[in-house]
Amino acid sequence: MDIVILLGAPGSGKGTIASRLAETNANLKHVSSGDLLRGAVAKGTAAGVEAKGYMEKGQLVPDALIAQMIKDVIAETEGDVTMLLDGFPRNVAQAEILAETGAPVRSVVLVDVPDEIIQDRIAGRRTCPKCKAGYHVRALPPKVEGICDKCGAELVVRKDDNPETVKDRLVVYHRETEPLIAFYEAKGLLRKIDGDQGPAKNAEAFLAAM
Repeated sequence: MDIVILLGAPGSGKGTIASRLAETNANLKHVSSGDLLRGAVAKGTAAGVEAKGYMEKGQLVPDALIAQMIKDVIAETEGDVTMLLDGFPRNVAQAEILAETGAPVRSVVLVDVPDEIIQDRIAGRRTCPKCKAGYHVRALPPKVEGICDKCGAELVVRKDDNPETVKDRLVVYHRETEPLIAFYEAKGLLRKIDGDQGPAKNAEAFLAAM
């Protein structure tokens, strides 16, 4: 088992790439930090129980605790599997904690997309509140407008997808997450792809880079 880390701004398409590849490649496993957190809480793991306490108080879950959840997933993952790690690490401190766990990182792929394209993308995003499937009004529309292809639920616009929130998230990305580019480049692990080629070509480019 090894790990490939996905880097990129919110809306760059990291999650779409990872989920698309995991659906068609049995040896790839998509692990997003958000899903990991919710899963640990639902399973009632030691880390999940501790994280729930922070979440109920509206506090951020400590970096070390999320790293422990990732360590737990690594321990329970068997065979020739590559974990596509999406959303963690978010900063250099988290990357250093991840390194301390002994996680076998094969490569780090930066999905590069200009801010103006990201802002346009996010404005058109739609999400299924039931099965969490993601769509875009132009790039990845559902078969029936406003309706999820997978479960038939009515699609919604997430609260954090409004224009002002998107600008704030990009500021945070450039300040906290972007330094990871230099961090992993110095380790010889960084690969870079153009994330504005469309979902299918983005996935192909990522697969080649990893």
